[in-house]
Order: sequence, then C-alpha cells, then structure tokens
Amino acid sequence: MFIGHFGLSFAAKKVAPKVSLATLFIATQFVDILWPFMLIFNIEKVAVVPGYTQANAYEFLYFPYTHSLLMGIIWGIIVGFIYFLIKKDIRGSVVIGLCVLSHWFFDLIVHTTDLPITPFGDYKVGFGLWNHVAATLITEFLFFFGGLFVYTSITKAKNKKGTWVLWGLAALLVIVTISNTFGPPPPNSLKVLFISFIILMTLIIFLAGWVDKNREIKSLKDR
Repeated sequence: MFIGHFGLSFAAKKVAPKVSLATLFIATQFVDILWPFMLIFNIEKVAVVPGYTQANAYEFLYFPYTHSLLMGIIWGIIVGFIYFLIKKDIRGSVVIGLCVLSHWFFDLIVHTTDLPITPFGDYKVGFGLWNHVAATLITEFLFFFGGLFVYTSITKAKNKKGTWVLWGLAALLVIVTISNTFGPPPPNSLKVLFISFIILMTLIIFLAGWVDKNREIKSLKDR
C-alpha cells in the first residue's frame, strides 16, 4: 500500500493534534523509509518483476527486519519512545507508535503472501489485493480521502498556502499512485531505486510539514 498510509497520517491528527503532520507521515511510512537502506546494504532483498502482480512489479524476496509484524511492534516502540524523549508527549508518542505498527496491517491487505510474522520463521501472510487493480485503487483511495476528510474537518487554513499546498500534496500523492499502478515498472537498479525513493519521500514529508505550518486546529465552534 502507498497512498492509504498517508490517509491514516491525516486522520491521526485528530487524536494527536500536537504532533506535526510531517511526523505522522514519517511514522506511517517509517519502515518504508528504512527499507531502501536495508536494500543498499544487502540486508533485505527485492526484485523488479514486471507483471508480478496486477498493481505492483515488486517481488519482495526478503524483508523481515522492516516488514515483519514483530519488527513492526519493535519499531513502533522505538520510534514512539524517541518521540517521547524529545517532546514529553505521552499521547503523541502512543499515536506515533501505533502509526508505525499500522504499516504492517495496511500492507497485509494488498501484499501477496510475502509478509513475515517474525524475522525468525518462514510463515508469511498477505491478502493479495495487488492482484486486482480496481479493488486496490478503491481501497487505497478510500483510506486516503477518508483521512484527508478528517484532517480538513478539524483544521483550517491560516492563509492561501494552507489551502493550495494541501491540495498540491494530495494531487502529488494521487499522481504517484496512478503512475505506480499504470506506468512503466520501476528501475531494476538498487541505486536508482534508492535515490528516487528518498527524493520522493523527502518531498512528500517537506510538503506535509509546510501544510501543517499553514493550517491550524479549528475551535469547537468552527467544526
């Protein structure tokens, strides 16, 4: 899953209004941000196989340290604890930890049977929605636009940038999703994959932070 994770980031702002949107974006995508580094150092492995699924060309050969359920729990605890040490915000720390863990459950919906439970066993799971393009896009967009609706219902723009940057970010995420689904397969080069993914994620997180700086939580009477 891709855009659906960001939908949860938007929605999480309602229960953790003190946490920046950029931080929530990092939390829901933390293991995917970590994943390219694991590939570069040959700790985890992936292959680009055009047509491997209807919606995705990645064959995930080995990624238990970023995408197993057990490591999702561990990474959630670590990231949530680090946030607590910095911000001393218990609610925000719990929400961030759960956002990190949520990645595995969202991926469970779309992945084939390649998601490990632990790094130590061979048992893997996945509902395989990527084998059905229409169902994948409907599910992704329901999560995304549902979360975006929650975010816009509890925040308001301080200025024009608070509106236009938000919709620019939303448009970018939709375009990337459509491109990933219907465009050519990704490059079969770890270095190119690493650089392109890091650039994309940096841009998305930057825009999320920019959006949040130009929006504010609505008062109860404005909701």
